Amino acid sequence: MKTNTKKLVLSGLFLALGLLLPFLTGQIPQIGNMLCPMHLPVFLCGMICGLPYGALIGLILPPLRFLLFSMPPIFPTGLAMALELCTYGLVSGLLYQRLQHNVKNIYLSLIAAMVSGRIIWGIARFIFAGLSSIEFGFAMFLSGALTTAIPSIILQLILIPLIISRLPAFSKPKQRVY
Repeated sequence: MKTNTKKLVLSGLFLALGLLLPFLTGQIPQIGNMLCPMHLPVFLCGMICGLPYGALIGLILPPLRFLLFSMPPIFPTGLAMALELCTYGLVSGLLYQRLQHNVKNIYLSLIAAMVSGRIIWGIARFIFAGLSSIEFGFAMFLSGALTTAIPSIILQLILIPLIISRLPAFSKPKQRVY
């Protein structure tokens, strides 16, 4: 019971961070698009709290931010981001919780989540483009998922392993749940 309460409280903290961090880059949208400030708390939530918490926080963060602050625009950006962030939380939580806790596996979990989330984002944007008059092709996918996001990818590859490896739970031996 204590563990679930702790995970719920931490998830609330990550949700709050996801709502607030974009204010640091919100004045200049190009910087916000390059640094993707909502992604960091979702990756952390997935790795620290586990799959269901990370996936849920990722799923609700963009629509909640839209309801509170009218950003990101809900269609197609916010909905595609919700699916992308949900995938980040799901994959990072699933892999990191199942693997032995070491730096190599932090990177493995993080990179697998990054690739999966960006693929889901691209699929969602493609489907949403088909439902509307918005154009979305492969060049736009590469630009949004890779080219524009390079600073964010670098930031995530530096900060997430640094934070996770500094947590007290990191040095404890992994306990298997059967």
